[in-house]
Amino acid sequence: MKVVLKQDIKGTGKKDQMVEVSDGYARNFLFPRKLAVPADAANANDVKNKAEAKQFHLEQERAAAQKLADAVNEKGITIHAKAGTNGRLFGAVTAKDIAQAIKESYGVELDKRKIVLDADIKAYGCYPVSVKIYNGITAQVTVNVLE
Repeated sequence: MKVVLKQDIKGTGKKDQMVEVSDGYARNFLFPRKLAVPADAANANDVKNKAEAKQFHLEQERAAAQKLADAVNEKGITIHAKAGTNGRLFGAVTAKDIAQAIKESYGVELDKRKIVLDADIKAYGCYPVSVKIYNGITAQVTVNVLE
């Protein structure tokens, strides 16, 4: 018997998935506990519509992330920092500082955990930084640290 699951069931399937189970398992276990409904035309159509809606939302998120990546990609930001002798900074330029500078320069809100630094920046100069915006979408930003 084909049923549409309403919850994740270990060994059977995930929520909103259409699975084939034995008649007794469906009638005696799944239906009484409201874990599944029969896979009639209406329920199958609901599953299909939910899958299409989920796919649509994923595409929308990906498009928004690509737009954000295009806005930030290959751009440069400038960060002013104090330093002592030999050009070494007091402290370091961190991912938090870079995220704040991107927000001020371009009006783009980025999470500091998405900024990939090999190590904190502790001297003046230009540094390439990767920004992971979405799964598979990465932007490159040049950070220029000045006095």
